[in-house]
Parts: sequence; structure tokens; C-alpha cells
Amino acid sequence: MNITYNNDKRIFKIDTDNSSYIIAIVDDEEFVGHVYYGPFVQDDDLSYLMRINENPRVPSVNNRDRSSFLDSFPSEYSGNNVGDYRESAIAVTDKKGHSGIQLLYKNHRIFQGKPALRGLPATFAKDSEAMTLEIEVEDRVLNVEAVLRYSIFEGSDAIVRSVSFINSSYEEIYLEKIMSMCLDMDDDNYKMLVLHGSWARERHIQYRQIGYGKQSVSSVRGESSHQEHPFIALVGENISQTTGDVYGFNFVYSGNFIAQVEKNQFDSLRIVMGIHPDNFRFKLGPKESFVCPEVVMVYSNEGLGHMTRTYHDLYRKHLIRSPYVDKPRPILINNWEATYFDFDDEKLIDIAKDAKECGIEMLVMDDGWFGRRNDDNSSLGDWKVNENKLKGGLKKLVDRVNDIGLKFGIWFEPEMISPDSDLYRKHPDWAICIPGREACRSRNQYVLDLTREEVRKYVYEAVASILRSANIQYVKWDMNRQLTDIGSAAIDSDRQGELMHRYVLAVYELQERLTNEFPDLLLENCSGGGARFDPGMLYYSPQIWCSDDTDAIERLLIQEGTALIYPLSSIGAHVSVCPNHTVGRVTPFETRGNVALAGTFGYELDITKLSAPEKTMVNEQVKMYHRYSGLVRNGDYYRIASYSSGGQIDCYMVVSKDKSEAIITFVQVLNQPNRHSIKIKIDGLDDNKKYQIEGYDKAYYGSTLKHAGLLIERPFGDFESKIIHLVEEY
Repeated sequence: MNITYNNDKRIFKIDTDNSSYIIAIVDDEEFVGHVYYGPFVQDDDLSYLMRINENPRVPSVNNRDRSSFLDSFPSEYSGNNVGDYRESAIAVTDKKGHSGIQLLYKNHRIFQGKPALRGLPATFAKDSEAMTLEIEVEDRVLNVEAVLRYSIFEGSDAIVRSVSFINSSYEEIYLEKIMSMCLDMDDDNYKMLVLHGSWARERHIQYRQIGYGKQSVSSVRGESSHQEHPFIALVGENISQTTGDVYGFNFVYSGNFIAQVEKNQFDSLRIVMGIHPDNFRFKLGPKESFVCPEVVMVYSNEGLGHMTRTYHDLYRKHLIRSPYVDKPRPILINNWEATYFDFDDEKLIDIAKDAKECGIEMLVMDDGWFGRRNDDNSSLGDWKVNENKLKGGLKKLVDRVNDIGLKFGIWFEPEMISPDSDLYRKHPDWAICIPGREACRSRNQYVLDLTREEVRKYVYEAVASILRSANIQYVKWDMNRQLTDIGSAAIDSDRQGELMHRYVLAVYELQERLTNEFPDLLLENCSGGGARFDPGMLYYSPQIWCSDDTDAIERLLIQEGTALIYPLSSIGAHVSVCPNHTVGRVTPFETRGNVALAGTFGYELDITKLSAPEKTMVNEQVKMYHRYSGLVRNGDYYRIASYSSGGQIDCYMVVSKDKSEAIITFVQVLNQPNRHSIKIKIDGLDDNKKYQIEGYDKAYYGSTLKHAGLLIERPFGDFESKIIHLVEEY
């Protein structure tokens, strides 16, 4: 880990353990250009890669072709409307209505540590664990400035980028677009890896060819979304889990975003990532500033697996703040798929009693406990306990559950308001809407305008007062619809374009307050399942509900895509009843447990209706979780085989950091007739250690399991699975 500046050559070099990133200051005007990003190199002066000594050359030599220079120069942060016709990283409009900006080098500093970002989730580190480069750039006509920030971490191949923009002038200016990063690089027949999906099938891995022009993933839904994900990777032709070049980019933000790759006429790629410019226009008065969210970049020349483990380690060590990041999570049972809205206190007590007998540790009461909430058509915003359901009130129920020996958790949807609610009848202007236009409903609800201080105050007190009233140790924070009709009754007409971003900042502010007042609270974020599963949310909650689809086979695809970036300890995963409520599939109870083990682990069913053998299996699964939870939470994840790539099996491993223990999860999705056993090759163990494998007579060296492989006898039937435990032989 090191950051250096060569004063003679005017070159910055950022070195992680295995990668280098090089920036140069070019020509008399001091353009800031990108030189190199890839495997670690010793030299810093690789400026020949920028081709600035070729035609059209730099402006000081050939200013008559300035536009040709700007349109091909590998810019570290591209300007707008000044000659570069590729996607710009920033666009502004001045008071006269002119649009144009060119940011040139002004100053820099290199220091130990990693600064926080005002009002935003961000990676963090002790001063001894990180280094940061800040390059100050300026537009000398507009008199505005920006700070390009790059941070690296001890023992990590991640580089975290962000941008702060300052209106240093004495006039107002409008930010029309501001990306958190820009990167220009030569194309080497890369493909684009994205995570595509929809409700109940989030984050499926998809590869796209990169053609000329622009290709992107994005969301304008007010959240990171089910449909697209704030992540892309550029991957080489020979990509696998262990081989090939990978450039990963993950956006630490929970609202509108764009991640775009543009291939130009010279076979150069420009990658930009940041807040989506649609419905974005931010007014900055004199001396005001704007802070962009972070992008986490990871380069790997050892395939997807190294990228994955880099993200996992970074997020566990330097993003997730909850004390639960290093603690076993309580095994919970949620009553949603057990009862939906049809429950009362006695039904919950019955569930709690049976859950306790099976070793479950927490009861979570989901939607339907407040107002007149007997279906999803009313009462959001009226966070008062329905004592027709919970006789004697919430504290009485919580105390009874605690007396049984279980912890208690509760569901909220704080960002929403029902048209049929006391709150809406009193404050209809608190809903986001465009005056005079029929507001778009989704799930028969509107979105509260959290940009208003009085609304944030109401929402926070509604949640916090419930938590103060009883011994509640877990909150599921849900958001079941996207934003539409973007308008606020409390924002000036020339600031309406700020609403979407200010909304996200408001959510962050609320969750910051919540985790500060209740530091031991286990917070799980959710958005109709996995629509807001992103690094921004992980900063506040150590786990996120991965998807409303709990079918074990569908979860193989969803959890593979999620685990590509996010640690298993962050993936909310439960065992549910069959036939599954989303797809109607019937899978073995054992497989449902084995798949949910690669996550937070819990139950989403009516345990009072399980048969005696099924309850026995719950007991066994609870023991399995306690046996392996530390390994799953802290270990290194290796993908062995993938059902998503058209195979018949799914297989992955988690190995301890000291490589003394591992578990392999093997799922046979579809059985085949007249086939031999399945051979898997296991990367990630210590080549020189010998491992005893449960169910096998012999011990084998790690090198043998990696190169020769292990034979697994095919189970009889579809959707069958097994956990294979490996322990170092001493």
C-alpha cells in the first residue's frame, strides 16, 4: 500500500498489494490524465501509454486541433462541452445559461487515513490502515473547484474514489450531472458483467458484448432497484473464477445511478459511474459544495474469485459498522409467510413457543400490527399498535415472548404513507407528488417527502417511540415501492431537481440517528425484497433481505449474483414452507436449510404447522448454523460450479482465513439418468495441508483436491443437496 508523487514527471502512482493506478499531469494547461490501471508495476513513468506524442499532440504544440486532442485524451475526470464528445463526468450551467467546464490541476495532497463523506455512507479506516490522494482541480473560467479523491487500504486491492465539488465563485451555478468516477482505458475485447433482475429474481449474472457507443445499467426509480444493480465489471476473454482480468466498479449509494461503458472510434473505453443525471439538477450558491458518493474499484488478474474476496473483506472490515458484523446473528422466525395479515397476539405466542422448542432465538412480527392494517390498503404512517390484534399492547407481547426465551423484532415501512391513513388525511402535502397531476400509486401507497424536516422528525419519532416502549432488538426496515411524481411542496421551483438525491440523504440521516440511539439494534434493510441491496445500506445495517423469493432453487441464482460482491453475512436468507409461495416449487427441507446457510439464516413459515420430522430437521439445522456460522460469516468464499451457467449443479465453498477448515455446499438441481459421480475441483485450500473430509475414508492434500478433484456421488432425485465439511488433519 503506497501513494507517491514524482514531482519531476508530474505523475501520481497508487499501489495496492497487487495493482497499480497511475495518473499524470499533462502539458502547460495541466490536464489531468489517466495513464494505467492493472497489475502492479514498478515504474511510475508510463506516460507513453497516453499517446500524447502522437497526432494530434498536446495543445501547446498543436492548438489548432485542440478538439481532436480533447476527444481522445484519456481524461481522469472529463469536462463538458469543451471539445471532448465522449460522455462527460460533470456538466454545469452558469448564471448566464452557458454550459461548459474543464477541470485542470491546481494542487494535491497525500496523507494517511481515509476521510468521511458528509451525509453519505462511506468506507472507513484507522489512519494506519489507509492512505488517500486528493487532487484539487479547477475551472479557471467559472472559478469552481473539485477534489478527486482516491483511498487505498492495507491488505486490499480496492481503490475507493469520490468527488467533491465546490462553487468557489460569487455566483450561483447548477450542477446538471456529476459522476463519482471516470476511467479511460484501451479496450482489450472486454465483456461487461452486470447483475440484472426483477422482483423475486434479483441480481442474476449476465455478460454483454461491448460494442461501439454507449452501454449502461441504471436506475431512475429512486432506489438502486430490483431491475439493475449499481455494479459493473469489465472482464477479459479468458475469464473464470481463477483466471483473467477483471475490473469491478460498485457504487456506494441507494438511489438513482448510472454505470456506463462507452467505446469510441479509437477503441478506447470510458467508464463512468455516479448519480443518474435524469431528474437531477442541483443548485449551488457561492461557496456551497456537493459531495458525491463513493465508487469501489477492484482490479484482479486472478479472475472473478479474487475480485469477490476483495469486496467481501473490504465491506466486512471497512464499510459495515454494526457490532453484529463480528457476531453470530440470532436465528429468527418471521411470521409473514406464516400468517400474512391474519394474526393476533396468541397466534404469535404459539409460533414463539414452538420456535423455542426447535432452538430458534428470535420472533419477528411483520406487517399488520398497526393502525387498521388488515391488508395492504391502509394505515402506513399510522404507527400505533392495533390492540384488537395485540391485546394489552406491544410491551405485553414482547414481555411474553421474552419470557418464553426468545428475542423480539418488528417490521416497519417508515418511508411510506397510505391514502387511507390518519396521517394522510391530516397532511396530504407530506406525500411526494406533482400538484394537479393524478399521483401514481403502487401497492396502494405513496412515498413520504423525507426531504422535509418535519416529516423526518415525525417518521423518526414514530419508529423510535415504538423501540423505546419495549425490549425490541431487531428492526426490518422495508420500502415496497419506487418513487414517481417527483415533486415537493416544500422545495423551491429551481431546486425540484434536488429532490431525488435529498431523499436518499434523508433516508441515510434517519438510519444514522436510529443506529446512534440504538447502537445494539440489529437493523435489516429491505425493499420489496432486494431492491435496495447496495453498499450504502450496508453502512447502516449489517444484513439486507436478499429477495422476497425464498425458493431454494431460485435463491441459487439470486445468492450467486449477490455473493459476487457482498459477504455472505450480509445476505438475508430464510427457510420457507413448500410449495413455495412465489413459484410453487417443492424442494427438500434439507436443501432449503443448506441454501439458507449461505446467509443470515432464519425461518419464514408457520412452525406450528410443521410435522414432527420437519421440526426435528429444524433442530438439526439450528445446530448446523451454530456449528458453521463463524466460518460462513468470516471465511473466504469460493465459487466451484454454477447452476446459472447452464449446469446441473451448484457448488460453492467457504474456507477459514487460516485454511484449517472449510464447508462445501453442493446442490444437484436436476438429476440425470445413467451418469457417473460428479467431480469437483476445489480451489482455495492450502496446497500443503491435508484435509479430512466428512463421509470420506481418506484425507487429501489441498493440492490434490485442487488439481485431481473430489468425487461426489449423485444424490437420487432433483433439488438434493449436501454439506461437505473439511478439517485440517494434524
